[in-house]
Amino acid sequence: MQIETIITSLWEEKEKLDNVIERDRARTILLRVIEMLDSGEVRVASVVDDEVVVNEWVKRAILLFFKVQSMTKYNVGPFEFLDKIPLKENYANSKVRVVPGASARRGSYLGPGVTLMPSYVNIGAYVDEDTMVDTWATVGSCAQIGKRVHLSGGVGIGGVLEPPQAAPVVIGDDVFIGSRSMIVEGARVCDGAKLGAGVILTSSTPVIEADTGKEVSRGKVPPRAVAIMATRDKEFSGGTFGLPCVLILRYLAEGEVHDKLLLNDILREHGVAV
Repeated sequence: MQIETIITSLWEEKEKLDNVIERDRARTILLRVIEMLDSGEVRVASVVDDEVVVNEWVKRAILLFFKVQSMTKYNVGPFEFLDKIPLKENYANSKVRVVPGASARRGSYLGPGVTLMPSYVNIGAYVDEDTMVDTWATVGSCAQIGKRVHLSGGVGIGGVLEPPQAAPVVIGDDVFIGSRSMIVEGARVCDGAKLGAGVILTSSTPVIEADTGKEVSRGKVPPRAVAIMATRDKEFSGGTFGLPCVLILRYLAEGEVHDKLLLNDILREHGVAV
C-alpha cells in the first residue's frame, strides 16, 4: 500500500518529474515496481469473480518509468538495441526456455516452464507457467496469459497501457489460440477455450453460438468454447454485407484435455481447417 500511495502521488504531480533531482528520486521507486512486475510479485490485472480488475497504479508506474528513463544503447552479442527498457535476464533461474530470436522486456513476467520461440513479450505482460509463445507470436504490454496456454505461430495479443484504467487482454488457463489470430482491445478468452486459425477478437466482436444463433457476448469467448472466425449478414442501404463475428461450434466437456488433435477433429466435423 505504501508503494501504491507513492505512485499515486507521483502520478498526480508528474509535472515535477521534469526536474532532474525529482526525476532521479522517482526512478528508484519506479524501478522497484518494474522489478516487482518482472518477478510476478505484482501484476497489472487479475480476474476476480469473473471480472477483470485492473491495478491502475501499476500501469501508472510503467508510464511514469518511461517518463523518467533515458534512451540507452544495449549490446547483446552482435545485436544493438536503443530503448528505455532493458531486456529480461536470468532465464535459467526462472526455468524459462528462450529460443534465439525471442526477446522479452524487463517488467514482463514469465512463469516456470514457459517457452518462447522467436517471439516478443512486452513490459507489464504476465505469462503464466507452462505456456508456449510460438514463432512470431507477440504478447503486448500488460496482456495477461494463463497457465498451459498455446499461442500459435503469428498470434497477436494486443497491448494496452493507456488509459491506465483500461482493461488489458486476458487469456485464461488451458487456452489454445490458432495461428495468425488477433486478440485485441481488452478482449477476453476464458479458461479452456480453443480458437481456430485467423480469429479476430476485439472488445466489440459478437460471439455467437452456431447451434442456437444466440449472441452470448461481445469480445469474450466463454469457457471451453471451440470457436472460429465467421461472418453474419447485415442489411445496409447499399446491400447485404457480412460482418465479422466469432462462431462457437461446440463446448468441450469439463476436464477434456488441452489437445490440438481434438480441436482438429472438431473443426473437420464442420469442414474448417485449423
